Amino acid sequence: MNIANIGEILNIRRREMGLSQAELAMLLRGEGIDVTNQAISKWENGSTLPNAKQFLILCRVLEIDDIGGEFLVGGRGGLLAGLDNMGRKKVREYIELLRSSGLYDAEPEPERCRTLPLYSIAVSAGTGQFLDSEDYEMTEVGPEVPENANFGVRVAGDSMEPQFHDGQTVWIRQQHSLMTGEIGIFLYDGCAYLKQLVAVDDHLALHSLNPAYPDIEISPELPLRVLGKVLAA
Repeated sequence: MNIANIGEILNIRRREMGLSQAELAMLLRGEGIDVTNQAISKWENGSTLPNAKQFLILCRVLEIDDIGGEFLVGGRGGLLAGLDNMGRKKVREYIELLRSSGLYDAEPEPERCRTLPLYSIAVSAGTGQFLDSEDYEMTEVGPEVPENANFGVRVAGDSMEPQFHDGQTVWIRQQHSLMTGEIGIFLYDGCAYLKQLVAVDDHLALHSLNPAYPDIEISPELPLRVLGKVLAA
């Protein structure tokens, strides 16, 4: 199987569409292909060839639908093999009629479903085994939940108002450290918290966004366990 003269075919098709090389270059730039009319001239005279991405977008801009039938010589060709230019135009027109009818729209791809464990801080508080406990339910989530989220937490209380509300679900990426200023899930002194990690003077604290609640100062004698970082609510 031989490959036909690509440059010659591109040149003929461009002229059939009434485009100058400069106009074709402008159309290609609109498709994200940054080329000059000089580059197109080199493609058409065969001194260089477009790369794969350039070639496919060229075919789209030049309305070359049957790439195999157009460029392969001696092969089986494609769906439009054996049709002249008028016949190929009729096929394209019929395709547009089918699309505009709305009767043959492709079925949208089903959204990929996934399930994540959803914990409750109120249930887990005091256990000291937050992510190792069975106090969770598997919940189906959609694209609104970040892909890198590992689990969810149902908020209890109003200590993180106005950003987080009682009963709201937040989604967490499991990790074992946080930067100061980041909001996460923590285990401290046997209780689970949704708080902001802050540095106060020479020590760390768990900060509530609601000013009605004081910070929880972290004692060096009690371990602070970071369970994850809040990604979305």
